[in-house]
Amino acid sequence: MTAIPSVGEPTVVPAYEPERPRIRPLRLILAWLLSGAALLFAAWVVPGVAIHSAAGALLAAAVLAVLNAVLPPLLAALRLPYTLLLGFALVLALDAFMFVLASRITDTISVDSFWSALLAAFVASAASVALDPLFRTNDDETYTLRVTQRIARRTGGQVRTDEPGIVFLEIDGLALPVLRRALRDGNAPELARWLADGSHGLTEWETDLSSQTGASQAGILLGSNDDIPAFRWVEKETGRTMTCSKPDDCAEIERRRSTGAGLLRDGGASRGNLLSGEAEHLILTVSRIGDEKRANPGYRVFFANGFNVTRLLVLFFWEVLLEWSAALRSARRDVRPRGHRGGAYPFMRAAMCVVVRDLIVYGVLSDMMRGRPVVYATFSSYDEVAHHSGLERADTLEALRKLDQQFGRIARARPYAPRPYELVVLSDHGQTQGATFRQRNGYGLADLVTRSLSTGGVTDLSGGDENDAAVGHGLREATGASPADGEQPTRVQNEEAVVLASGNLGLIYLMERSARLTLEEIEERHPLLLSALREHPHVGFVLVRSARSGPIVLSARGSHSLSDGRIEGEDPLARFSPNAPRHLLRTDAFEHVPDILVNSFYDPDLEEGCAFEELISFHGGLGGPQTRPFILHPVRLPVPDTPIVGAEAVHHLLTSWREHLQRTAPHPAATLETSAVEEPADDDAADALVDARR
Repeated sequence: MTAIPSVGEPTVVPAYEPERPRIRPLRLILAWLLSGAALLFAAWVVPGVAIHSAAGALLAAAVLAVLNAVLPPLLAALRLPYTLLLGFALVLALDAFMFVLASRITDTISVDSFWSALLAAFVASAASVALDPLFRTNDDETYTLRVTQRIARRTGGQVRTDEPGIVFLEIDGLALPVLRRALRDGNAPELARWLADGSHGLTEWETDLSSQTGASQAGILLGSNDDIPAFRWVEKETGRTMTCSKPDDCAEIERRRSTGAGLLRDGGASRGNLLSGEAEHLILTVSRIGDEKRANPGYRVFFANGFNVTRLLVLFFWEVLLEWSAALRSARRDVRPRGHRGGAYPFMRAAMCVVVRDLIVYGVLSDMMRGRPVVYATFSSYDEVAHHSGLERADTLEALRKLDQQFGRIARARPYAPRPYELVVLSDHGQTQGATFRQRNGYGLADLVTRSLSTGGVTDLSGGDENDAAVGHGLREATGASPADGEQPTRVQNEEAVVLASGNLGLIYLMERSARLTLEEIEERHPLLLSALREHPHVGFVLVRSARSGPIVLSARGSHSLSDGRIEGEDPLARFSPNAPRHLLRTDAFEHVPDILVNSFYDPDLEEGCAFEELISFHGGLGGPQTRPFILHPVRLPVPDTPIVGAEAVHHLLTSWREHLQRTAPHPAATLETSAVEEPADDDAADALVDARR
């Protein structure tokens, strides 16, 4: 276990008083003018909607702003089952209703039907989205913070204390080398400023063998990722296939490893994670996605602004157009390697890069305004785009830049929270790039295994993107939809072999016995199999267990005995991490390690390997930057002098930071009752004017 440095004397934090976001009159007037212009544009585009003058547009904008300040917060306060689905539907209908109501209140705007009003709301939002970057009114951020503060105070449970809280922001799949180049090249300017001003430092850590979100988050959030050999694995004694994105499987993974030591215990919040870390407050957390079927107040802040839904839809379809254009450009230029980018993927990308991202950001802002002691939020948009576009292609870095913007937004919210907050940005793993195994050979790993077996067939369970699966399952659970037939719990029985993939890590289970087969048994039953695997040019090594020698790593030119370190011929692990023997020895001891574990080749000169699933940037095994995530942390939080190896070591480090910060408060936390809060009388009116741009 990585040693954690001792911490010095507690830092005394002065009495803490949150600020109120300031309304700037000039920006308010400009926002109002832009809102009027957006309404004029909508009336020009949408049949059945008319605005009779520019002055009428300004009046309509003011009326809509007042309605938005009053009606959506009332709707958001309702405790609705399936909050995510019903909230979107009801707020979208409310947007149209506000247009109709505005036409009844003032004769400056006329709307002939509900559907015309709905389309006008959508077009006006599109115009506002286009105009905002040109004029930088920044009123949306001010409005959001004021509404978030008010909801936190009026709904009770807000904690005001001098004791610092801590917010962990995870960028799924971002490797340290990629981040460093992004900082240098201007693709992460907000994080670059934190480093440049000396408030934060950058520390590398190394993943376990299973360099994927399920294993990493189990280690980071729960303190144990024992017996998670990959993203998918088979439990031979029952035939059950476990997948780190299925709600039932994630719930089982968490149940087996929860000990009361979760990083988010005692009042923490989980946003967008695979596992909850024993948090009390959750949104879009796969292991407890069943909670989404009930009323979930975590979405209240998002739905309290009626225009958030139409804005999100505008950005969603814009992201789809961006993906289609990027895919066409990549094909026209014959960019290699090039991944599959058709079908439902553009819509999945838009969901990750817009909808899920914004819902999580609003959840984090709400947590901060309530003063929750610890928040852990995962943002998967970079990981999703990189899988299909490549590590550092233009649209991948654009996804990272947009995340960087949102982190700036979260950082700017800290002065308005009822407690001081420290921000930590980290990744759970990196990614490595390269054409897939199938692209290189014309066949997949399962095909290679099939033709190398002496008898029987193969069940191929190697497909699927972890984000696609997690979001798909999560949204179905959250909206009450029934899982498709192929998404029922998977069990394999009476099959000769099962082949699974986790990036460039392949798992082969020979199901003829419930126990793990030894090297000697495999060679006796399937004499061609191991030689076909170890001699393949795109396989780096295979791990098997010998009855005589224990765990042994084999390649075309040599072997490495993990028990005693004996190497014959060329070392199969020479091109991988110096800790590769340690990782493989640990994984070999897992109860559900496969009979044969396969890792792809890795070329350190080209920094490329190949996935056994159809992802051109991948993670899951050893080789390249996929094993090199990072922690960007406040410099006041100490890091060990020795390397941080394994997700469990990260858990101990983050837990020590939380304990250090939250044992130093000079005064106990106080719960603010609604009656104890003094509200400025003109807040609602001011916020209505701030919202006028819409």
